[in-house]
Parts: sequence; C-alpha cells; structure tokens
Amino acid sequence: MSVNPVRLNHAVLFVADLERSIAFYEVAFGMTVMAREPRADAAFLRLRRSGNHHDLGLFGVGAQPPRPRGSLGLYHLAWQVDTIDELEQARMILAELGAFTGESSHGATKSVYGADPDGNEFEVMWMLPRAHWGDFENAAPVDRLDLAKDVARWSGVRTAAELNQAEDR
Repeated sequence: MSVNPVRLNHAVLFVADLERSIAFYEVAFGMTVMAREPRADAAFLRLRRSGNHHDLGLFGVGAQPPRPRGSLGLYHLAWQVDTIDELEQARMILAELGAFTGESSHGATKSVYGADPDGNEFEVMWMLPRAHWGDFENAAPVDRLDLAKDVARWSGVRTAAELNQAEDR
C-alpha cells in the first residue's frame, strides 16, 4: 500500500530576505500574496491562474551562506505553462530579471531554467500534447532546446489541461 496523492499542491522555501523574495516572485511569475504570518516571517503566494489556496510559501530565515549546488536537498521546482509561446515569454522575462540560467529539451517537455535571489533553482516547462510523446513516453533526455523551431511548430497549442485520468488504485 502507498500514499495516493493526486498532485503536488505547493512548495515552501526558506529565504534570506522575505520582502526581496516576494518582490521577485511577484515580478517573475505574477504571483500575489494571499496571506502573511508575521510570527513566522512567512508569506503565501498564489499564481494568477491557480485554483489553489497558495502555490508557494516563503519563510524568511535571515542571511545564510547558500547551499552548494549539487548538495543534498531540493534541486529545483518546476512551473508548467500552457503554451510554448508562454515558455518563450518566460525565457525573455527571466533574462530581463537576470534570473535565466539555461534551457533544455527533455523530449516530451521543453524547459527554461532560472534562479531566485537566494539561488533557489526553478524550471518553467511546457509539455507536448500527450499524443505526440512517441519515443519520449518512457524517456527523459537532456538535449539542446531549439525554442524558435518549437514555437514555429507548436504555437498556440495548449496542453496544461491535459491530465492523465488514471484509475484510482
């Protein structure tokens, strides 16, 4: 027997400067603060199109040395966009903010990467329509992203609403 969740509901990050982090996520992702908990120096943020209570919790803990990349713990968060056009826009926004760190194609998903002011890494990804996964159904390569080519092919195609309707087990 195992726990049977339906999705990851939210993420929570420790940050050095709560207000700086709130400002970053408001600008980068259009998030809004839904609640604050001053006793914990915490804020809870929601994405614009989310039906969730909150998608990200931020807890201020004061300045600390950054965790070395590749050490144990969370590697990154992944935020899904609905269209490849939104992925292209995300790359531009992250570059303008000085937060863009890379990009790749994982076959069934196309991704750009960034980091927040505390070095917490994140991915913004778009998923191909499930019917087009083909050989990538059971693979996750790390290849060069050709975003211009993907935009030309997939522009306007929405995939965020595609869900795997697996039977309850």
